[in-house]
Amino acid sequence: MTWSIIARDAATGRVGIIVATRFFAVGAMVPHIKTGVGAVATQALINPLYGPQGLVCLEAGLSAEETVGRLTTQDAGRDHRQVHVMDRQGRLAAHTGAHCIDWCGHAIRPTFCVAGNMLAGPAVLGETIRAYEVAPNVPFARRLIAAMQAGEAVGGDKRGKQSAALLVHDAEDYPIYDLRVDDHADPLSEIARLHQVAQARFVHFRRSMPSRRNPSGLADRSGLEELITRSIAEGYE
Repeated sequence: MTWSIIARDAATGRVGIIVATRFFAVGAMVPHIKTGVGAVATQALINPLYGPQGLVCLEAGLSAEETVGRLTTQDAGRDHRQVHVMDRQGRLAAHTGAHCIDWCGHAIRPTFCVAGNMLAGPAVLGETIRAYEVAPNVPFARRLIAAMQAGEAVGGDKRGKQSAALLVHDAEDYPIYDLRVDDHADPLSEIARLHQVAQARFVHFRRSMPSRRNPSGLADRSGLEELITRSIAEGYE
């Protein structure tokens, strides 16, 4: 099941994972990110331990390649797993097990990786990659969504659609986007809608929250509306 992207946005430094599948609640187990450490997406006959264990490896200083090797070497089910990883330097590595269900595969580019299994065919990854690469100036979250929708347009998961998720971290220790659609007839379209809803107020309100630069955040509500209005005017997303 499943295809996903792990990417780092050169303009903002944000790291994101987007995933879609014909499986329930994919956002609960596939995408894992820790700010300043890295990202892991675990799928196929999923090993849910790969996410937390992979982040521990990355935090200990292992590279993406070393982390993938550590996870798969100690797992007797590795031939049925698919996992891809980004480390804190932005290096990428992936594993597609020999017994993952066709079509399956992964592709690594300088700033992103795409991996999938149980897909309609190789065009799903190819079109996802193409759509991501031709839109370098599109804001990061929208770029991820559009790339996945392009892959879906040529078949996506060959079993159909059910769930999707978008997880994006910036410099803070909590996500800027953690959007999940657990059971829906058109989950990527619903992710796109939720992203638009977040643009209306949430991402601007988030700028008032405690942060690494301002551990107390905006403690006085009197300035909140002014901050949100200014953030919207700046086109922040």
